[in-house]
Amino acid sequence: MSAGGGEGAPGPVIAVAQKWVDRRPEVDPLTGAVRMDARTSGASQADEAALEWALRAAEAWAGQVVAVTAGPVGAEVVLRSALAAGAVRGVRVDLPHDAPSEDVASGLAPVVAGAALVLCGDGSLDRGSGSVPAFLAAGVGGGQALGCTDVVIDPAGPGSVRAVRRLDGGRRERLVVRAPGVLSVEPGSARLRRASLGGVLRARQAMIEVVAPPRPPRQPMAAPARQGPYRPRARVLPAPPASLDARQRIAALTGAGAPPTPPQLLVLEPAAAADRILAQLREWGYLG
Repeated sequence: MSAGGGEGAPGPVIAVAQKWVDRRPEVDPLTGAVRMDARTSGASQADEAALEWALRAAEAWAGQVVAVTAGPVGAEVVLRSALAAGAVRGVRVDLPHDAPSEDVASGLAPVVAGAALVLCGDGSLDRGSGSVPAFLAAGVGGGQALGCTDVVIDPAGPGSVRAVRRLDGGRRERLVVRAPGVLSVEPGSARLRRASLGGVLRARQAMIEVVAPPRPPRQPMAAPARQGPYRPRARVLPAPPASLDARQRIAALTGAGAPPTPPQLLVLEPAAAADRILAQLREWGYLG
């Protein structure tokens, strides 16, 4: 990957992978369908923290930040935000918004190949699996440190960082990751700097590179034909005699006041036992 654009030999490239998500999605309470609104969509706080760490690494190593994303045209908004903050390139891999994580990583891997460091958020807001950074590390053949709460950038050695990960039981793990490496960070690890007005204006006119994925995306799994709460089958009850009054009809339908059926212990052969069960279900009104 060429950093480009600088005088003399370009410094190392630091890539940041971000995802276009709805930060305040609306969920249909009946069907569970998620409606995405472009007005409330952008990068998550975890992805913004990843961008901030990428910018800090570029400053420490005299490098340049390349922002990448995978998604439709609307996903370019996160790239323009990264360009406004200080990234020098924005690259979008043309994939559907609901592409599987493995396909997203395989599309991003050729774009970030050769980067000294790749930063990602620890999990997206829509899925939260955090699997893309792991797939991406396998795609670029680099080390990985996932779910980092803090990052220490070594200014003397470009491509070398120390990361702190959260473990169970309140413990911490300290890792040294060298280039090529992939780090995913938690949202509280850093706060993204405010973009300058000039950066925002330049980002609006900046060219976004669009690349095709290396392989056609797999079709997502088909959604169930019907979604909703479980509703048991209604019992079929005979109509009470018309000569009864309203109270008596309700009592007849509900069985109120009727003597309970005493339990029975039957010892039958399998075929006879099945016939007895079906007969009892018909008597209760569960079978026609």
